[in-house]
Amino acid sequence: MSHAAGTDTLDVLGIGFGPSNLALALAVEEHNERAGADGRLRAAFVEQQAAFGWHRGMLLEGATMQVSFLKDLVTMRDPTSPRSYLNYLQSRGRLADFINTKTMFPSRVEFHDYLEWCAADVRHLVSYGTRAVAVRPVRGPSDDVDELEVVLRDVATDEARVVRTRNLVLATGLVPTVPTGVARGPRIWHNSELLHRLAAVDADEAAWAPRRFVVVGAGQSAAETTDHLHRRYPDSEVHSVFSRYGYSPADDTSFANRIFDPEAVDHFYAAPGDVKQMLMDYHANTNYSVVDPELIQQLYGTAYQEKVAGTQRLHVHGACRVSGVREPAQGGADIEVEIEFLPTGEHETVPADVVVYATGYRAIDPTTLLGDTGTWCRRAENGELLVERDYRLTTDPTLRAGVYVQGATEHTHGISSTLLSTTAVRAGEIVASLLGHRVGAPPPGEVEPAPHPRGADGTADLPLSAQARAVDHAGHRPVGS
Repeated sequence: MSHAAGTDTLDVLGIGFGPSNLALALAVEEHNERAGADGRLRAAFVEQQAAFGWHRGMLLEGATMQVSFLKDLVTMRDPTSPRSYLNYLQSRGRLADFINTKTMFPSRVEFHDYLEWCAADVRHLVSYGTRAVAVRPVRGPSDDVDELEVVLRDVATDEARVVRTRNLVLATGLVPTVPTGVARGPRIWHNSELLHRLAAVDADEAAWAPRRFVVVGAGQSAAETTDHLHRRYPDSEVHSVFSRYGYSPADDTSFANRIFDPEAVDHFYAAPGDVKQMLMDYHANTNYSVVDPELIQQLYGTAYQEKVAGTQRLHVHGACRVSGVREPAQGGADIEVEIEFLPTGEHETVPADVVVYATGYRAIDPTTLLGDTGTWCRRAENGELLVERDYRLTTDPTLRAGVYVQGATEHTHGISSTLLSTTAVRAGEIVASLLGHRVGAPPPGEVEPAPHPRGADGTADLPLSAQARAVDHAGHRPVGS
């Protein structure tokens, strides 16, 4: 990774290379293509996977995206970008064919191919198979920290090296979560690993063929997992268990979708705490534990037709919870899944070959990697990190190097923080902030950040989301730098 080698200091090092930091890499690359030699950002990214991949375990056949293709990695930041989804389709020779599908929602498999296409375009900025293991402050003559040393370790060889950077962007993603007391294993899975696990099952079909699956969860992933298993194994039963009486439909109506607009991030960030919570509560059904209505109808129709035929394989246990999972004793055949019907407390035991938990993900505390440097990151009374509007962590004035986070900002920036909807615009905002700090903006902690920074001529009063778009069209500087 030539950009991170030697003693030269980077302008920015991105840790993790999922869609968020990939979008940032594209924004940096497009800025550098327009900027003069003195205006370019020296950037590098590290990713512990051996190659780019995004939720590969859930690239299910027929599964579609829940966001429009226009919310790709660049279009909402710069509609003229050559890295758009439409340009990807043109390069693949499928633009007219895609238009004829009359949909705004491509398949998940095709969108993943788009992401890989983008990743290949900035391959020179990324070191795959590399893990960041430590961050150390570099103290200057006045004891201020303008740079950070990051210890990187090669996953394959365990060889370590150190790079210096003026800014970090942490985008380490989410980790799968299962209920307390549940231990994942050969026959108890999280849905994030579904396709990998099923490939191993199919390869070892002579040893055991699954006859009964139990899927735990009420959201889109749970419903997709249930549907996939039911279709893939036509001789098996699938039991879906969740605490709601039925799957709840996702609200993707036009007015509700405004919660994902770039301007909504400005509104959410400026809102008082009780309003933030109100908005999250009101609009949780746009994203959390909800299912596309078409898939709900499909699953219901399947279950009904099986009842008509008298050969039911799909069993939906609504208003239920899994109250116990007993793995088989040595030599035993089945996992025993105890299901409680919540209204009456009645219990039923279902034997299963595999239990799949589609129970979501949790955010990683981004300061975990920072070690002692993380103690300079300020927190609210409830322990949550304080984050500036430009996604830069609020720090002690001693730490002048920037630490930015992507994905771990739902409490400050709203429900779109972990979704694709504002990824392109957020990448532009971070580039604008990197440039603004580099050209002499006051260091963090010395001024109170304004929610709507003014332009250099004193007449523009743009929200930060608009500033990000201005960077891309002006070519070099964020408004106000």
